[in-house]
Amino acid sequence: MTARIPRSDGPGIRAVLESVAAHLPDRYLSDVEIEEAISKASCGFKPPSGILRQLTGVRGVHVSPDGQQASDLAVMAARKTLDECGVRPGDVDLLIFAASSQDMVEPATGHIVAAKLGLECPAFDVKNACNSVLNAMEITQALIATGGYRRVLVACGEAPSRCVRWSVSDAAAFARSFASYGFSDAGAALLWRASSVGEPPGRGFLGTEFAAVSSAWSAAVVEGGGTVHPDGGEHRFFRMDGVRMRQALRRLDAHPWRLLDQLGLRWDDFAVVGIHQVSVSDIDEVCSRRGIPRDRVIDTVSVEGNVASASLPLQLARAMERGRAAPGDLVALVGLAAGASAGMAVIRL
Repeated sequence: MTARIPRSDGPGIRAVLESVAAHLPDRYLSDVEIEEAISKASCGFKPPSGILRQLTGVRGVHVSPDGQQASDLAVMAARKTLDECGVRPGDVDLLIFAASSQDMVEPATGHIVAAKLGLECPAFDVKNACNSVLNAMEITQALIATGGYRRVLVACGEAPSRCVRWSVSDAAAFARSFASYGFSDAGAALLWRASSVGEPPGRGFLGTEFAAVSSAWSAAVVEGGGTVHPDGGEHRFFRMDGVRMRQALRRLDAHPWRLLDQLGLRWDDFAVVGIHQVSVSDIDEVCSRRGIPRDRVIDTVSVEGNVASASLPLQLARAMERGRAAPGDLVALVGLAAGASAGMAVIRL
């Protein structure tokens, strides 16, 4: 288990957030409809009424229509960010597609997104489960700091609803698939530019910290689509050992928070604290254990579901739409993901 803390508190070039946007498909399944779908698809098994909302707080999820791909979700969010800033395709120097979802194994989904947006810049993918966007932000800061790129678009398209197992044989199979019933589809995008002369002091990307316990990789998996199970089949569904996953994340628990000490910050300094959201109880537990003021967290999971790596940009977009975060404010983004990995990024808007 290792951690690295890139910091940007010196006079160098920083990545400054220009715009963030999210897109959610129109189709919405309530928790009641989800439980009914499981009962209909399963032979004799019926989930306990109200269990999804009771255990996760999720009231419903967004589901993308047939034929809509992860790249399409990313494109719709990316267009919002570009239009908001009046940025033309030729003004983007690099596209990073960051998501646990992908259109296909080859080529990188980033190229498909770039083609749909009419971009002609370099493009590549970053994939680290629900920390994909957070890792892409770290990479963005590093690349902008070198002077190699002036404007970077991070685009995310998550379609985890495609790996939900609706037909389950018994309570044990239901438990292994339970986390997936809160999965929701979404697109998100963040547009970054290099800081310029005369930039307000301290604005932009301030630092990150990441750590991993990779020995726990098998605790949460979708095995299909790679060299192990290239044809997918039964292996295309998500399954998780919740006990092992929580144990792994607990081992990582001390790492992301050290960044606050490194930067000399306290929770009261932040306008918003984004936390990857799987359930409402998880948010409450993290806030309680770490002393995070609950009113600093924007709850998206209860209404929007678990949108995988789009979770953090969705929370940030909601915070800015609602006037909870504005230019000059500090924001902390905390990621937790299968693998297992954990991380934090701190930015000043």
